[in-house]
Amino acid sequence: MAIASPSAPSFSTFSFSCTSRAGSNQIRLFPKRFGLKPSHRVMTRLDVINAASDGELKYDLHHGQRNRRRKGALPVYVTLPADAVGPTAQTVRRRKALAQSFRALAAAGVEGVVMEVWWGLVEREFPRIYLWEGYLEIVLMARRFGLKVRAVMAFHQFGSGPDDPFWIPLPSWVLKEIEKDPNVTYSYRFGERNMEYLSLGYDILPILHGRSPIQAYTDFMRNFRDTFRSFLGSIITGIQVGLGPGGELRYPSFLGEFHFYDKYMLAYLNACAQDIGVREWSNHGPIGDINFTQNPEKSEFSETEGPWKSPYGEFFPKWYSEMLLLHGERICRAAETIFRGNEVNISGKVAAVSELLTYGSIRDGLLPIARMFGKYDFTISCSCFDLQYAEDFLKQLMFVANICDVPLEGENSSINLNDESFKQVIKMSKLCSDGGVIRSFSYNFVRMDRNLFEYRNWVRFTGFVRQMSVVNIFRSKLGFGGGCESTLSSTAAAAFGGAVLAY
Repeated sequence: MAIASPSAPSFSTFSFSCTSRAGSNQIRLFPKRFGLKPSHRVMTRLDVINAASDGELKYDLHHGQRNRRRKGALPVYVTLPADAVGPTAQTVRRRKALAQSFRALAAAGVEGVVMEVWWGLVEREFPRIYLWEGYLEIVLMARRFGLKVRAVMAFHQFGSGPDDPFWIPLPSWVLKEIEKDPNVTYSYRFGERNMEYLSLGYDILPILHGRSPIQAYTDFMRNFRDTFRSFLGSIITGIQVGLGPGGELRYPSFLGEFHFYDKYMLAYLNACAQDIGVREWSNHGPIGDINFTQNPEKSEFSETEGPWKSPYGEFFPKWYSEMLLLHGERICRAAETIFRGNEVNISGKVAAVSELLTYGSIRDGLLPIARMFGKYDFTISCSCFDLQYAEDFLKQLMFVANICDVPLEGENSSINLNDESFKQVIKMSKLCSDGGVIRSFSYNFVRMDRNLFEYRNWVRFTGFVRQMSVVNIFRSKLGFGGGCESTLSSTAAAAFGGAVLAY
């Protein structure tokens, strides 16, 4: 299904302001090599209706049989493998394994799946030619098993390079434009370039076959909406919009460098410095060691008598962060306009540690983001819910989200499936939801792979889902660390066995 954009978008004149404001039968697992008869009424009624030529069992969902979440329950979503679709986006990889995995997730009480929709796959070869077949198949599969879908508009690369088995670069035609003019990517002080996301300095310049990056992102989202319109609000209930590297509203790297040495970022800096009459602040950034994994007040740049405390130390961070906020606002405005009236929740992701958040207190860094998200009725998504050392940051995030009446989505940063990680997620998630501190909260588990369906990990995961979702679909105790004697409902056990064998 190659879908071409009907016409080229118009281009508006470039502008910039340096002062922008922005009780059933129980069974034990593994009896007789999963020789299990699935229960037909546990959370959904799944009936075998036929068998595909490749042996994959297909199921027909009888709607209305799924247990409703009680008030106060926290829905859990599971992010699919990054390579869920093939390199041309026209096929689903490991179709049988994915179907069995969906069945297991549904039986475990998972609310839905998170589907990353990669710009580098869908619009891979030619501008305005979109290939959606693989993603359409995933949505149909989710509907079959009674799962909801959150779609992530992923405008960044994934993986470390061509040798990475999960490597997903930017579209090939975009890479050709980068070869012609490397300035369109972020540049470090000593000339190194970062290829994972186009520099926000080119947001509104027509560098992509007559379109600006913001126009290209907008066309992509609009074509997605038009293609999947019949699923929006029913199966596809959420849209997360990519805002930068890793999908997050941030600059490329967490460590030690500012990222504004490409041609137009420097031009913006120079224009802003000249506008306030201080030309010597042009063409360069702060001097001194910056480690963004530490408190900024402990860096050389922020010594008591150092540059942070100088007039320049106030000017540069303000300009640098406002450029990022302006970029976020442009994309949020476009997404809100496109998906308005489609009954989907729109979200954007922030990083737990980023350049923006290092200036001043964490609260001062997060508050402008929360206000921007609230302006466009966005939900804030953030990882690190599994990390104990991130508790203070998350409490500040909850604080500003509450002030701005913005919902939250949590994610895990690591892929550990141990008891402590799950307990930490539950602790922070309940802190979000208890007492109505946050308008609404849900959780994305990142991500599904074969390791998830290893027996002990699966027992931990299903216990985690039960505690988060508060849905009475399990008849047995599944506390963390339950060991091999834990039991599941027959539907969950049978679905788990199918997923394991499919892998």
